[in-house]
Amino acid sequence: MAVYTEVTDEALRAFLTDYELGGLIAFRGIAEGVENSNYALRTESGDFVLTLYERRVDPAELPYFLGLMEHLARAGLACPTPVRGRDGEALRELAGRPAAICTFLEGVWPRRVRPEHLAPLGDALARLHAASGDFAGRRPNALGPAGWAPLLEACRGRGDEVQPGLMAELEAQLADILAGWPAADALPVGQIHADMFPDNVFFLPDAEGRPRVSGIIDFYFACTDLLAYDIAVCLNAWCFEADGAFNLTKARAMLATYQAVRPLSAAECAALPVLCRGAAIRFLLTRLYDWTHTPADALVTRKDPLEYLRKLRFFARVESPGAIGA
Repeated sequence: MAVYTEVTDEALRAFLTDYELGGLIAFRGIAEGVENSNYALRTESGDFVLTLYERRVDPAELPYFLGLMEHLARAGLACPTPVRGRDGEALRELAGRPAAICTFLEGVWPRRVRPEHLAPLGDALARLHAASGDFAGRRPNALGPAGWAPLLEACRGRGDEVQPGLMAELEAQLADILAGWPAADALPVGQIHADMFPDNVFFLPDAEGRPRVSGIIDFYFACTDLLAYDIAVCLNAWCFEADGAFNLTKARAMLATYQAVRPLSAAECAALPVLCRGAAIRFLLTRLYDWTHTPADALVTRKDPLEYLRKLRFFARVESPGAIGA
């Protein structure tokens, strides 16, 4: 479910008078997504996406997100471009929520990730990092290492209901991860997407029929952090098969095209195993929090935290960066 706030036709038509987009042609809710209310919008000027930002998003952070997307789009990255109104502002209010219109991107996200998706993914991720290098905005990673212990504590009351002994295992894993985590000034830092899962990357076939990235969406976890951590998120999200096996071929394909654009330092390669463990525990903990705090009858599909426990255990066994493609 991704429409939490309903918008009437009358309210939308009044909202659109602040833009030079022409008349309204079509308008419907978008079912995918879990954080905000999204609508597909067609006007006489073309297709767009209208987003109403719900209470989980801090309105004070929206200028960072919208500014980053605008910056990346100007640099040629395929990402949504915020549409500015007649007054030059991209952020306004609709139905009591902060709201913005962005350009619509063509493409389909891969329901089944194939090895040929990974090379264009690595190239796109590296170009995102390179293009954001001169972006002036900064946003701390609220779901970075400093946020993991509080999340774990918030799950303590019911965590073992998901699997007996889970909390003790996560405490030990987290202590080990934090002990090995690189210092903030030890590796290159920049703007990262931090949530580049398959459903946030669109593909279309190129002239030879091979997948090419046609769009990167959902920048609402973007932040300023270690660039290599973004790679670790992708290794978690893209390189495991349905049976839980890590696909080294996919990892190598992604890292090869990434490094063709932005070569990794020796320190970044050496840090990848612990960064992957950190990415695994981050998504495990947010899934565990939702699993233990979401009412059973809520209209939200809870994601299985144990998927990321299996990934966490895999990365904990990794002895060298080569074992994960670096």
